[in-house]
Amino acid sequence: MFGIPGQAPVTMTDAAVRQISKLMEKDGRYGLKIGVKKGGCAGMEYTMDYVDTADDNDEVVERDGARVLIAPMAQMFLFGTEIDYETALLESGFKFRNPNVVDACGCGESIKFKDVDELAAERED
Repeated sequence: MFGIPGQAPVTMTDAAVRQISKLMEKDGRYGLKIGVKKGGCAGMEYTMDYVDTADDNDEVVERDGARVLIAPMAQMFLFGTEIDYETALLESGFKFRNPNVVDACGCGESIKFKDVDELAAERED
């Protein structure tokens, strides 16, 4: 695990908690699993899927009935991220405020993270 003992790897705004809880209840799901994968013009993309169970190595963050699971390979990239849910006139959706992102594409769909060695060194400090 990468992170600080006793500190949640991600936080959720009130809006995100409400939306995640609402969708979990509507579909009877265990939680929202977040990961990262290669793709997009900046190199990486977030993945989000509602799941029925947690895998053994998932990091689980719960708040007021909302449950977020972080896939093992994504944990170092997501540490310190705030998850929000924004509603706008033309679109609504989850937004990630991630201090580990160094670049994003113009459409906002893909991101580039700090170098893996740099991320690991920051976690050791």
